[in-house]
Amino acid sequence: MAQRLALRRLLSLAPRTLPPQGSLAPRAPLAPHSRAFSTSAGCRSTFNVQDGSDFQDRVVNNPKPVVVDFHAQWCGPCKILGPRLEKMVAKQEGKVLMAKVDIDDHTDLAIEYEVSAVPTVLAMKNGDVVDKFVGIKDEDQLEAFLKKLIGA
Repeated sequence: MAQRLALRRLLSLAPRTLPPQGSLAPRAPLAPHSRAFSTSAGCRSTFNVQDGSDFQDRVVNNPKPVVVDFHAQWCGPCKILGPRLEKMVAKQEGKVLMAKVDIDDHTDLAIEYEVSAVPTVLAMKNGDVVDKFVGIKDEDQLEAFLKKLIGA
């Protein structure tokens, strides 16, 4: 998803030219099109962790509560839980953030937070793990998990 958005952004910035009809010679660039990118709460509230220092900055040191989704590309249940959890976090309208950690890319974080199975979801507040679950949950259970985290 992030790669697609980056590619779209890159393509939208490149000047577009079309050859004159019946010719292969380039013409002046077309006016830039007005394609906007979404900055909805769903896009801003979920992010992929890049490395240990990124995790420290955006999760541990974050003043907002953060849900950390430890997942793997090969994990079937992760593919079900991930979008469901993202949707529920987006519904919270910025009261909680979601960090996605691929355990194959960030084994050190998985070991540090004692992740022994995926999906594992941690609820973090002020740098501390305050709640945790392993496996798939339905939307009602996820909503209760998030409400407990944000204190609603």
